[in-house]
Amino acid sequence: MVRLPIALLFQAGVDQEETTGGTIEAAGEGAAQTAGETARILGDIMGPFRAFFNYVFSAEFLANVIAAVIVVFLGILAYAVVARLIPLILKWRRSDDETLDEEAIARIKRQDTAVTLVRNMLRYVIFAVIVLIILSIFLQNILATVGGAAILAAVIGFGAQSFLRDIIAGFSIIFEGQYAVGDFIEVQPQTSAGIVEELGLRTTRIRTLSGEVVFVPNGAVTGVTTYVSGQQRFTVEIQLYDSEAAERVIGSLGEASDLYVTPPRLVSREDEDDGRVRLRIRAGVLPSMSWLVEDNLTGRVKAAAGEESLASEPLIYKVDQASLRRIRGLLPQESRRKMQR
Repeated sequence: MVRLPIALLFQAGVDQEETTGGTIEAAGEGAAQTAGETARILGDIMGPFRAFFNYVFSAEFLANVIAAVIVVFLGILAYAVVARLIPLILKWRRSDDETLDEEAIARIKRQDTAVTLVRNMLRYVIFAVIVLIILSIFLQNILATVGGAAILAAVIGFGAQSFLRDIIAGFSIIFEGQYAVGDFIEVQPQTSAGIVEELGLRTTRIRTLSGEVVFVPNGAVTGVTTYVSGQQRFTVEIQLYDSEAAERVIGSLGEASDLYVTPPRLVSREDEDDGRVRLRIRAGVLPSMSWLVEDNLTGRVKAAAGEESLASEPLIYKVDQASLRRIRGLLPQESRRKMQR
């Protein structure tokens, strides 16, 4: 059995204690460094939040909020004042007793279109100005605000292609004069028909005959039928065997006249030698209400005349005289002579 000297055993214990103590000390230093690094990282993370909360509850932020509210109030007030002045400026030459011929109606429609268009553009402009001013108040740098707004507009532009398409289409509609406020139009492919109440850069507001309001995006319009006169004019030609039936037909024209734009009226009467009578009746209805003539009026005429007095079925044709004269003016001279023959 080998026996170690007591000195060697004592030296080994001392070395073991020194090694254990160094390990504990190193571990403590590592833990202290980790805690310090963690505290520094948390301080870096919480720094912006702490600065934000300090800014939110500061007097400067309160002053900026009050200034922003004032800017919004002044912007709304400016829009209300200018929007009220626009019709007065654009309609100042319009008189109440103005004769409503075709030229006067076209001038009124152009004025109404300009009013709605300027109001629509003014709404966008004032909104953009208010946003830029509020950003400059909080950021304290106008150039940076304008630059940031330009970048933001570019980013939004890529994501709002339909919005930009509607605005470009609105400019085209207005520039080309496809229709104006007060026109009766039929829009495809939505198949919406009615009076144009407002023509904006992005949408067109249409009121239908039954009272509904339809908002049509300008970019979605693929085709438009514009009824310039605001009505469809029909001529109904009736041939009767006797004059008594003709008098009954003429007497029935006043029924339900309030449904027509131009109530049915007799425009010509031809009495032939054999006792037959030819009547020509003209009436005007709102577009998309052609059934009022084709079904209602012809039915009342046939009922008033009686089946035994009708020489033939009523003939219905739709010809606008102004359009016919315009077409004749566009035809070559030779074709015009053949039409006159």
